[in-house]
Amino acid sequence: MENYTEITSVDQWKKVLEQSNEKPLVVFKHSTTCPVSAHAYGEFSSFEKPVDRYLVKVIEHRQVSDEISDDLGIQHQSPQAFVIANGEVVWNASHWKITKKELDKVTASFPHINGQAD
Repeated sequence: MENYTEITSVDQWKKVLEQSNEKPLVVFKHSTTCPVSAHAYGEFSSFEKPVDRYLVKVIEHRQVSDEISDDLGIQHQSPQAFVIANGEVVWNASHWKITKKELDKVTASFPHINGQAD
């Protein structure tokens, strides 16, 4: 079962970015033809904390991927993952640096993700 929502339009991405003002979230940019991205996808999919997760297939939705790069001010790579809070990137990684362990570590400081009251 998928534990994320796929972003397929720029409008949808803009809403996701706005939602990050309410609570942190994770966005994963995935190349469906790349073995390294397939590995990173497995890490992203195995991340189990209660945080909203979003996936962008960069080949199929290039315009969305480009808009994310523009809005966040971070050059596109794939695979690429972001933790976004308050409309800002608080962590990002690409390729082999995208791991469940890193996602767990970076989200450990967010109280609502860890079952604590804000």
